[in-house]
Parts: sequence; structure tokens; C-alpha cells
Amino acid sequence: MSTQNYKNHPQLVPGFHFVTFGLLFALLGGSINYFLRATPENKYLASLVILVTIILVLLAWFARGFALKAQDRAIRAEESLRYFIITGKALPSNLTIGQIIALRFASDAEYLSLIEKTIKENLSPKEIKLSIQDWKGDYHRV
Repeated sequence: MSTQNYKNHPQLVPGFHFVTFGLLFALLGGSINYFLRATPENKYLASLVILVTIILVLLAWFARGFALKAQDRAIRAEESLRYFIITGKALPSNLTIGQIIALRFASDAEYLSLIEKTIKENLSPKEIKLSIQDWKGDYHRV
């Protein structure tokens, strides 16, 4: 595995992000086409196929969203503990979850100064990541 940095840290899973969603949207397109071409006696079945397809798309979308929310909560807990170990204080409450997630890539040496800068200048997650000099990779995320 290569060393993680700003340019290569986003993670895409081709089987999920491209194949699964691609097939679901192909199924949606095919079911809409089936509905449009269906004879009057097949309209009910065609509408059910569309409904099932929409349900599958929503299921995949929400399943991914729920997993990301759980991961965000774990990152917030890890970073709160990290901050407490370094300072003996609670993580500042005015940091957003996006900022906290971005700060996890900072090494311990620059962590506190980057938190101060983030609070002072209200840095976006992208700005935080671009400010990191010594990148600490996260190789265990999903």
C-alpha cells in the first residue's frame, strides 16, 4: 500500500460505487422503459418494477449513508480521545464534524496548531487537509 497523502486519500470501491450503482440505475432506466412500452394490462406490473427499483436505489444510498455516519462518529470519538491525551482537555465544541474528520490526517506535531488555526480562521475540511505538512494516513477506514 502506498503512503497516503492529500492526492490519494479519497477511497472509492469500484464494485460499490460504479458497478452496484451503475446496475441499479440501468435497472431503473430499463424499468421506466418497460413501463412506457407496457400494454395497459401490464402497467401495474411495470409500475411495481419501477417501485422496487426505486426502493433498491434508496436502500443502497441509505446503507452507505448510515455506514458513513457511524464512521464519522468513530472518528469524532478517536479525535476527542487524541486531543484529550495530548492536552488533558475536551476537544473544542466549535469544530464541525467535517473539520474533525480532516484534522485526523494531521500528525501529532502539528495537530494542536492546526486546530487553533482551524478555529481562528474557520478553515474548511479541504483547507485543513491542504495545510497538513506531515500527513498521517488513515488505512483502516471503509
